[in-house]
Amino acid sequence: MIKVALRGIRANMLQFTLAVLSVVLGIAFISGTFSLRTMLASTFTDIIDTSLVGDAYVRGASEVPGDELAFDGSVAYNSIPLELAEEIQSLPQVERAIPDVTGPIVLVGADGTAVSQGAAPAMAFGMDPSDADLGISIVAGSPPRGPEEIALESASLQAADLEVGDKTKAILGGSLRDVTVVGEVDFDSASAGAVLAFLDSDTAREIYASDGMVESITVLGSDGVSSEEVTLALNDYLLQERGAQDAPATAVTGEEYRAAATDEMTEMLGFVEIFLLVFAAVSLFVGAFIIANTFAMSVRQRQAEFALLRAVGAASGQVFASVIAQAIAIGLLGASLGVGAGVGLVALLRLVFAQFGMEMSGSIPLTGQTVVISLIVGVIVTVGAALLPARRAALTAPVAAMRDSKVEIEKPLRVRGFIGGVALTIGASLITAALIDGGSAAGQLLGFGAAATVLAMLVLAPVLLRPIMGFVGRPFGWLIRPGGKLATRNLLRNRRRSATTASALMIGMALVGGATVIAASAQESLGGIVDDESNSDLIIQSTAGPIPSEAVNALQQLPAVGQADPFMLGAVKIAEDSVPIAGFPLRGHDPTWNFDQIEGSIADLGSGEVAAHVESADEFNWSVGDEVAMSGAAGAKTVRIGAIVDSQGLSGPALFVPPPVFTEVISQPAQTTHMMFLRASADYTVDELREEVIDVAQPYVVLSVQDNAEFADDLANQVNQVLVLLYGLLGLAIVIAVLGVANTLALSIIDRTNEVGLLRAVGMGRTQLMGVVTIESLLTALFGALVGLAVGVGLAAAMPRVFADMGFSRLVIPWPALGALLVVAVVGGLAAALWPAIRAMRLPVLDAITAP
Repeated sequence: MIKVALRGIRANMLQFTLAVLSVVLGIAFISGTFSLRTMLASTFTDIIDTSLVGDAYVRGASEVPGDELAFDGSVAYNSIPLELAEEIQSLPQVERAIPDVTGPIVLVGADGTAVSQGAAPAMAFGMDPSDADLGISIVAGSPPRGPEEIALESASLQAADLEVGDKTKAILGGSLRDVTVVGEVDFDSASAGAVLAFLDSDTAREIYASDGMVESITVLGSDGVSSEEVTLALNDYLLQERGAQDAPATAVTGEEYRAAATDEMTEMLGFVEIFLLVFAAVSLFVGAFIIANTFAMSVRQRQAEFALLRAVGAASGQVFASVIAQAIAIGLLGASLGVGAGVGLVALLRLVFAQFGMEMSGSIPLTGQTVVISLIVGVIVTVGAALLPARRAALTAPVAAMRDSKVEIEKPLRVRGFIGGVALTIGASLITAALIDGGSAAGQLLGFGAAATVLAMLVLAPVLLRPIMGFVGRPFGWLIRPGGKLATRNLLRNRRRSATTASALMIGMALVGGATVIAASAQESLGGIVDDESNSDLIIQSTAGPIPSEAVNALQQLPAVGQADPFMLGAVKIAEDSVPIAGFPLRGHDPTWNFDQIEGSIADLGSGEVAAHVESADEFNWSVGDEVAMSGAAGAKTVRIGAIVDSQGLSGPALFVPPPVFTEVISQPAQTTHMMFLRASADYTVDELREEVIDVAQPYVVLSVQDNAEFADDLANQVNQVLVLLYGLLGLAIVIAVLGVANTLALSIIDRTNEVGLLRAVGMGRTQLMGVVTIESLLTALFGALVGLAVGVGLAAAMPRVFADMGFSRLVIPWPALGALLVVAVVGGLAAALWPAIRAMRLPVLDAITAP
């Protein structure tokens, strides 16, 4: 039966081609995702291995909240004294001890703009002439000496379009400086788009270690001393000499330090992997409809063959096994090709990354695990889609099949309608419960309700086909005769097959339509938040890191500025939790930002009192009058909660604390300002304020000056960027769905060869026949698109009500965008009809009439 199955594939290769293609597309996404993640991980591992070359590292012994805002709850270790490097340098096991002095930089390129390559960081490092031991070497020019000289890594130099000897500007330690590029630095691994600059060690310490503290010290062991021996000697010294110090330190081996950095990077890349695998799953799910249709129609057309096998002694199980064997073969072939396509996809992405300055190191990886997972998934999806057609092939009565292999009476849809109705009722009930009062479980109720609704629509699609086609197909029947009516009747002849074909497009359109509504509603909601909460005239932001402290001071001193409220972010430790806080002036009168005051009053806050965000108050069970002990890198302080507030625009921090309190717990190097809210003084207009602010901001190149409307538009543009990415990924599902329409139509033409011949024989022209096939494709696409958009828009419309507390408060239905999606479906239907229509036109009339 294996030979029979393989011969069946060869004899019907055209039928199975698109089934293979659908597997290829889905598996390409899966294998490409794994390979991309491995390549990214390999690149970052190379960076870690080549930049962290110490035999041992000395770092803080106590975990403290990171000075930078850490919404993910990550923690850092306490800083350690810079002078500790000189102390441990005297140990016989230590060859060198180098303080790791580093911090952010904003480099201005030759075009006068900040050098930025995607989301990659821009960092400056302290450099010693002997740092060649650390994988850093000067390949052109000389090492930097003095505060006005810098050296740049080769890729960063190219990205900035600068050369050794050029003068430019850089923001270092919050100050704008004129600097000269004096050297080009070679780094032993790809920089992955990061901008890497190097300062002389004294300048770096002045800027990034002004408090005499560093995060870690790199230790190189003496000749013949292992990393474990160096680490043991360091810990003995630290325990004996510094065990009772305020800044406790410990030593770890280089392997442990690099492993920890690698684990952190791997965890970050896990999100990318999950994100892409979700779209791979969507693609495979949509492709399963094509595979199921292909096998269903193949079984339908080969009934006589299966009947003959049964007549010569083949058991029903053997027939079933032969169809499943075909599915396994198609799954293996499609998955194998998909693995290759995935490697090609990663190669293309690598070229795209390179165009944006993100060079990836090493070759494109293809691990055995990736191949095995891809093959298994491809086979499982293909076999799962072929199960019902295989069962039908096995249970077909041999005599009935041999008597008339073309006779097919569609079974009633009562059971399907009942099951779909029950699923739709369950989905609607869950969504209603979420809308009425879902509480904290509202999001989960909506998610389960949406899943049940989508499944219900897939089950009910054949039931809905007749009434919807009666409405959508009627204009075609009036305008195009007789092709319009024939096309509609052809689709209704086998409603299960037509609905399955359209269901693939239905899923894609539901996802895209829902994303469109969500994006439009999010944009409108963001604009509403800014309108409701911002009471400032201008909002200042930086496009690269925090606002330089020098710029903050200059803005606060402008004559046109009546109020200048910096919004600073940091993290503290409360009990055992790392909690984000904001340093922000809490004004009771004429504030720059309006808070919804849930309990207590900002106007009544006493000296040192803070305001808690309502979500954090619920989480930690805080109320007005409670005292909260918090500790940061700069120290510890107990504060009293004087008000509980709500804000959708500033919803990240758990506590809003006055700037003096903020500086008591957040260390000086980390006191960064992320936004500033400005109001004009009484003697100046907003336009005059803008002019003065722009004069101050312009030299810093990374500062944006926006009023409330521009700020809201900027937030909306960020949503648009995400939407473009979603469209690109979901577009693959729509492409697969369109291929499914073409596949089904082509197989339908083969199935209706006699009918096509008879129509031609009684006078239907080739153009008319082509019109019938085209209208079938259009109606199928319209059915899938209309139902899919209705489902997607309907489900998305429930989200503002459910997530109103999170700022998603306004519903917008973007009719022009939805109309454009419908046009896309129509164009897809026309494209899908091209090949089947040409095939139908080319069928010889006599051969078609006499075909078996």
